[in-house]
Amino acid sequence: MQNNGKPKPPRQVLDVVVIGETLTDVVTTPGGTTEHPGGSPANVSYGLARLGVSTGLITSIGPDRRGEVLAEHLTGAGVMLLSGSRALERTSTATATIARDGSASYAFDITWDVEPPDLAPTPPKILHTGSIASFLSPGAGEVKAILQQLHNACTVTYDPNIRPALLGTHAEARRTFEELVHLTDVVKLSDEDAEWLYPEKTTEETATHILGLGADLAVVTKGSSGSLLATSSASLSIPAVKSTVADTIGAGDSYMSALILGLLTRGTDGYAPSVLEQLGRTAAAAASITVSRSGAMPPTGDELRGKLQHEPQLHSLS
Repeated sequence: MQNNGKPKPPRQVLDVVVIGETLTDVVTTPGGTTEHPGGSPANVSYGLARLGVSTGLITSIGPDRRGEVLAEHLTGAGVMLLSGSRALERTSTATATIARDGSASYAFDITWDVEPPDLAPTPPKILHTGSIASFLSPGAGEVKAILQQLHNACTVTYDPNIRPALLGTHAEARRTFEELVHLTDVVKLSDEDAEWLYPEKTTEETATHILGLGADLAVVTKGSSGSLLATSSASLSIPAVKSTVADTIGAGDSYMSALILGLLTRGTDGYAPSVLEQLGRTAAAAASITVSRSGAMPPTGDELRGKLQHEPQLHSLS
């Protein structure tokens, strides 16, 4: 067949591709309304880009002003929005209304539908997903299909980031979670996620259960109590890095971004205890930087390296 067109440039192989929701967080208080970029997968991609990792995002935003703001936020940090990411008629929102007494009510206007590109010809080194995107139809079906296609071609990381109001019944959510764990290598969840999914289990028992479902590494974050990293042959408790806390917004996503960076740079020692320690301490350092300032503002690569170099109990990031 004759090709009269210009040669197609080779497709870029990205270090990480993230698939999941991007939305606008709307916060209404008696003093007014503010809007902020949101969505756990989008936050992870943003954090990765700020750490200097070549990152693509498969998401779903609309052609409206909110979508434009989110796109500028992500691409400004270096995230590549992959094809199919502008499929919605309007950008999704999560609204928190704070009353004068401090009580909060929440409303969600979220549609998750996605038209993912074919990643099989050029799979990334790591594929990450999680949160609403892994539970909410119809897009959750596409997420699962991508994991089924690529889980033998790259490392797959997963953070369920449980949002009970959007998940249907507990039994359905747990079944969906466990079906995806089978297609992943690294599962990270918070202690609140673990307690919601498995109220009958301790943190350690939940990690063991996740490993039994097929994951190679289970990570449970516990806020100021640190984190647990477990494999079939080792289990390490990593302390949190002390920090003056402004707020905890984005801390878990920042931890996840740095954990993925650690997986990219860990060398050839697999999940040896020394590797687990390095992964946990690097991620804890990133989270400590994020909580020290207001809003979901993860560290840059230089900030993270500086933190690791100047904290005597931490190791340097190669």
